[in-house]
Amino acid sequence: MLKKNLLFIPILLIAIILSCIENHISDEKTVNGSSNLDKEIEKKVDSVLNLMQLNEKIGQLVQYSGKWNATGPSSSKSDQYKLDKLKKGEVGSMLNITSVASIRETQKIVMEHSRLKIPLIFAYDVIHGYKTIFPIPLGESASWDLDIIKQTASVAAKETAASGIQWTFAPMVDISRDARWGRIMEGAGEDTYLNTVVGVARIQGFQGNDLSKTNTIAACAKHFAGYGFAEAGRDYNTVNIGDNELHNTILPPFKAAAEAGVATFMNSFNEIDGIPSTGNKVLQREILKSGWNWNGFVVSDWGSIKEMIAHGYAEDNKHAAEIALNAGSDMDMESYVYEAHLEDLVNEEKVSEQLIDDSVRRVLRLKFELGLFDDPFKYCNDEREETEIYTEEHLAIARDGAKKSIVLLKNETNLLPLSKNLKSIAVIGPLADDKDTPLGNWRAKGEYNSAVSVLEGVKHAVGEHTKIYYEKGAELTIPTLKSGQNQFLHPLKFNNSDTSGIPAAVEAAKKAEVVIMAIGENAYQTGEGRSQTEIGFFGVQQQLLEAVYAVNKNVIIVLMNGRPMDISWAANHMPSILECWFLGSESGNAIADVMFGDYNPSGKLPVSFPRSVGQEPLYYNQKNTGRPYSQKHVTFSGYTDSPKTPLYPFGYGLSYTTFEYENLKLDKSEISRSGEIKVSIEITNTGYRDGEEVVQLYIRDLFGSLTRPIKELKDFKKLMIKAGETKIVNFTINAEKLKFYTVNKKWEVEPGDFNVWVGGDSNATLKATFTVLE
Repeated sequence: MLKKNLLFIPILLIAIILSCIENHISDEKTVNGSSNLDKEIEKKVDSVLNLMQLNEKIGQLVQYSGKWNATGPSSSKSDQYKLDKLKKGEVGSMLNITSVASIRETQKIVMEHSRLKIPLIFAYDVIHGYKTIFPIPLGESASWDLDIIKQTASVAAKETAASGIQWTFAPMVDISRDARWGRIMEGAGEDTYLNTVVGVARIQGFQGNDLSKTNTIAACAKHFAGYGFAEAGRDYNTVNIGDNELHNTILPPFKAAAEAGVATFMNSFNEIDGIPSTGNKVLQREILKSGWNWNGFVVSDWGSIKEMIAHGYAEDNKHAAEIALNAGSDMDMESYVYEAHLEDLVNEEKVSEQLIDDSVRRVLRLKFELGLFDDPFKYCNDEREETEIYTEEHLAIARDGAKKSIVLLKNETNLLPLSKNLKSIAVIGPLADDKDTPLGNWRAKGEYNSAVSVLEGVKHAVGEHTKIYYEKGAELTIPTLKSGQNQFLHPLKFNNSDTSGIPAAVEAAKKAEVVIMAIGENAYQTGEGRSQTEIGFFGVQQQLLEAVYAVNKNVIIVLMNGRPMDISWAANHMPSILECWFLGSESGNAIADVMFGDYNPSGKLPVSFPRSVGQEPLYYNQKNTGRPYSQKHVTFSGYTDSPKTPLYPFGYGLSYTTFEYENLKLDKSEISRSGEIKVSIEITNTGYRDGEEVVQLYIRDLFGSLTRPIKELKDFKKLMIKAGETKIVNFTINAEKLKFYTVNKKWEVEPGDFNVWVGGDSNATLKATFTVLE
């Protein structure tokens, strides 16, 4: 049945939609779309495109922000200017409008005033939750639990859609190997395979199996490409990589996203080999759209088209528009260069109208898939906005995701888990009673000070007979940023040299059986524009930690952070360390679940933890070099003042039980290039508690047409193993796991010898070998 809003649509467009509705096959919808559905959508798209004038086509490639305090430099355009463009139908999308009422009113402007009444698509940065906040992506990736990752993305989509929004700028699938880079918090860490499967899980969670449903939203794979390799870990910086690293390390998660049917891509701020990604034709047209046969659209990052001038790649705004559109950047986010110059560029034959039509077709396709042409106001439901956001069910999922994301780094004296019947506990640290930092950066509409603090979680867990002493001990001073304020306009200063709180903290520690130390980073120390040259404890936190440890050796560190930190002193002295990231709305309760043994920690690190910042960038799957590392010699690839190895390696994480790996078997020792090998391993829970283990499979190609990493994650399985139980875990090694982008500039399996390891982290030592024959 046609909605009343369609009364605004011209007669020709109504006829088109009516004709299309007759052939509608709603039961067959999938993310990628069946062949029948694709044909029907293409008919609709072509029908609308044929009605459009050039200015209206260009308008579909324009995205405005609806707020001044947006996720980037302030807009130079007035609200009245934007209003006039909306009325003319010369805007395709809006971002940062975040309520049903506001979206309804904005959409109404277009539907009542524009000639063709083409609906807007509304977007927002929903990175790890909308109002119910889940662990930051780096933290959630530590769960290695694709089901919970998919589930939290699905809840985020449901809340986002209930607020009227149809599109998120997530997931980020950039490989991140430098802890100095602030945006390392936003992805799945240093490994290509882990980023690939986590990214696909998030896309599936956001988009579901039908984009036209009002509990799903369009996803966006970003940043295409190489953003996480920014030189010196400095945001927006130059990237220096070759084809080998681009194709074998950086692009696979993006290719998997395209194959999973991700609706959109976002290009990146950086340049690669002298070409800004926004203007990189090879990336956007040749690889993404042609090579991968992907039919979504590419949106620029905030102002990145115009920024090609600052790069020294575009002469002026007009030249920037020409470069970007010809290179395959479909939608201009807040640069205003498409609307200003594309029409002239077409008339001057510097940009073809056929390329503009291709971009417009991609944008219209998504709007049809979302069902916006059937009903431009379908997401504007006041009841859903009232009842489907920040629910008890969503908070329960947030708690589940948070506890699964915690990594037990150290438990030397089995101090953990704690008894709920302890007589006294000291909860100390600048983050102990912090209800805002656990929300992390990029917290969408998460309310300021709404998270459960560590102190609250401890109080909820223990009985009334346990005495709790609380002292802050130190400060992490920053300007207060409440909901609606723009973090990018506030330079943050985190250091504080005030030691006046330490004596009281020491006295509290003296009186307690156990000390829980909540230390780490403030939420805004990581995120966009938050690169640092130091990754240790800011302020006087280290002094506080040492002073407390001097009077009470039973210290549990609750580490809250958005990047790998230098915690070498703590690792050498503290008996127990929990890596707790920024865990979201239910942070304190989830931490207490783990500390008091209601949940046996199962997280594994998605990033290597360094011994010092001087090791960065740091990652497990390095090249061997011609002089492999040896501590016995100086003239080998290492350091004279530190081991080359990480403090805690990729894939590492302890449990309250122990696991033993044995009997690694391959069903054959030789295969053809298209053959496969069955791998089996026995894992026994040798402790006294049931526990989950992430069983990890690594492979090394011993020689190739291009040098290969010393070890690469190729598969993993997370499973529950009861105390005393032995399970056999099976993997399959096939061409998909063995092929790489070779010197021949194509993906293929090369013959030769291979090593395979299976274990609980990237330092797995249980090894077998096999050969791929010619």
